[in-house]
Amino acid sequence: MQIIFFMFMLELFELYIQKSDTLEQLIEKLYGYYNQSVFLFFLIHPTLYYVLGVLLYFDAFNFYGGAILIIKTFDLFFKIEMIRQRYFHASMDAELEEMMHLKITPAMHYLSIFAHVPLLFLAISPTLG
Repeated sequence: MQIIFFMFMLELFELYIQKSDTLEQLIEKLYGYYNQSVFLFFLIHPTLYYVLGVLLYFDAFNFYGGAILIIKTFDLFFKIEMIRQRYFHASMDAELEEMMHLKITPAMHYLSIFAHVPLLFLAISPTLG
């Protein structure tokens, strides 16, 4: 259970670091980390590495383990792509540009906690019993 609790705490840490009112503010904040150091950008996503480590330790590359790993990886690369389009190419797809101004609701902030933590539990639970 400490593994799940630690995942919960890491998700709260990511939530705190990346908390923003709009997607545009989130990408701007992430670009600040990216601009300082690409390694810093990757370090503020500790749950990806934690999940990978837990899955390797428990050899839990089942459906749930694969699902959480894919979701976390796509999330990271989607953020990188948005930074790339916004700041390096100085032009974004029209759909992404419209999305940038959408409000991030409180429920959306906590979605990662309510999705990733149970997925990790489901991934490792067969190996615990």
